[in-house]
Amino acid sequence: MTAASPNTSALHTSSLQSLPLLARGKVRDNYAVGNDRILMVASDRISAFDVIMGEPIPGKGELLTQMALWWFDQLKGIVPNHLTGDAPESVVSADEVAQVTGRSMLVKRLKPIPVEAVVRGYLAGSGWKEYQESRSVCGVSLPEGLKNASKLPHSIYTPAAKAEMGEHDENITFERTVEMIGQELAEKIRDISIQLYERAAAIALKKGIIIADTKFEFGLDDAGELVLMDEVLTPDSSRYWPADSYREGVNPPSFDKQFLRDWLEQAEVDGQPWGKSPPAPVLPSQVIAGTAAKYREAMERLTA
Repeated sequence: MTAASPNTSALHTSSLQSLPLLARGKVRDNYAVGNDRILMVASDRISAFDVIMGEPIPGKGELLTQMALWWFDQLKGIVPNHLTGDAPESVVSADEVAQVTGRSMLVKRLKPIPVEAVVRGYLAGSGWKEYQESRSVCGVSLPEGLKNASKLPHSIYTPAAKAEMGEHDENITFERTVEMIGQELAEKIRDISIQLYERAAAIALKKGIIIADTKFEFGLDDAGELVLMDEVLTPDSSRYWPADSYREGVNPPSFDKQFLRDWLEQAEVDGQPWGKSPPAPVLPSQVIAGTAAKYREAMERLTA
């Protein structure tokens, strides 16, 4: 499989009239297809620090969708996923086909589990900050002497509680997830998430990419079976590093939205440092183009 060739025009928001809109997320617009399916349309919107930027990243929605579909295929056999196998184009009107082609998934409607299943193989981001304070991440004790970007002795499961739109997800302990969803389901999600991450990390490493961490989302079907849902292992939900320039102790260059985050950390609004709340700074053209290039490179390396 080769990388998608994104359209130059950006889809900021879909506007399907043939299906009822369920919700607009940070990136995806979800539409009801009967009572048992959802059409997920990935826009070119991008968020950082839980704030949606005012400018889209052209081609991003198509790249995210194609990457997620590729990963769902690589991860078969570990846990069922939400794909129906039906064509998104089959459920919209003829004049709406262009809005969904290449950037949509027609999926099973599930009962979402309110836990972000985060797995880390390396110490980075909020995990690095927490480690510096407590030598642990989300209640998982770690040895002394680790540095920023250190490879962990083993993959760790560090869940987060899903936040409302515009709020920050909250890192929580495994024990808290047991309180939320019960021991059996919490353990199953933890064990499956680590399996998914370790298979994906091994695949990516062969292509010269380190997946430092990622998050999975799960739901339950009508029979109560656990199902992998939403996006999976995209640069929006994962930290991708080039293996050939990885060095312990420094933030490696990345193929994800870290490029955008780094720019935002220095950005100003009305002459003041941006406070990581709406409105977002206006993205200059070079940041938009640079972010798009990072996402494309990740896709091309993985699927070459």
